[in-house]
Amino acid sequence: MRWRNRPRSQNIEDRRGISGRGIAVGGGLGTIVIVLIAVLFGADPRELLEQLPTGDGVSTQVPSSISAEETELADFVSAVLGDTEETWRQIFSEAGSQYREPVLVLFSGSVNSACGMAGSAVGPFYCGGDEKVYIDLSFYSDLRSRFGAPGDFAQAYVIAHEVGHHVQHQLGIMQKMDAYRQRLSETQYNALTVRLELQADCFAGVWAHHANNRQLLEAGDVEEAMTAAAAIGDDTMQRRTQGRIVPESFTHGSSEQRMRWFMTGMKTGQISACNTFEGL
Repeated sequence: MRWRNRPRSQNIEDRRGISGRGIAVGGGLGTIVIVLIAVLFGADPRELLEQLPTGDGVSTQVPSSISAEETELADFVSAVLGDTEETWRQIFSEAGSQYREPVLVLFSGSVNSACGMAGSAVGPFYCGGDEKVYIDLSFYSDLRSRFGAPGDFAQAYVIAHEVGHHVQHQLGIMQKMDAYRQRLSETQYNALTVRLELQADCFAGVWAHHANNRQLLEAGDVEEAMTAAAAIGDDTMQRRTQGRIVPESFTHGSSEQRMRWFMTGMKTGQISACNTFEGL
């Protein structure tokens, strides 16, 4: 993927090295309290202050323990997010609407979001409560080593999928899902969740279509995305972890479904082609 010369997103919040159980504070009294606590416990208050979010809520401070590899990976994430912003701004503008750009939060270990506390084990996720995408970059190591899906475009697909959920939130689709939660059985709701996830895959394909028009894609990139989609399909995951497939427990869709819907978005570049809820 040709990403190095692409504009970087300004919507990156770096919480790596900050405990997920911490309380976010701004300047003023909160800062004074942080300094006093640091002094009482013999810590260097400057180290804590460097990790606090900036006044606009978006932190760009990177803890000194971050490796050069992770620094480059964070730069890559920022470039991909910036490109998704360009795509969705254009699509929303053509529809007579305005795209609200999500914030992407980099974290390590665990993180506190408007949707609650989450650990790295849950993988990347989107929270509609604060309109933020959350990712621990260690997931990419798992994607490569555990799931057999290497390549930068496989990594980009993951971001584009979560941004797809933000698009769903802005279109009101996720809110409709919440309304169904209390009215359906677990099996019925799982089936509906599969449709939501497949639509996010299709939206990721829509972004890939436009990125390809901007000549970002290289030979093999689409195959990398397809490999990633197949690797994290519910049937593949269940076969790997429990040795059997239980379709009624699917929440993201089979490998075949995920690949097919990504390619639907990729081939058409049209949000209207991504109606996974058709027939409901």
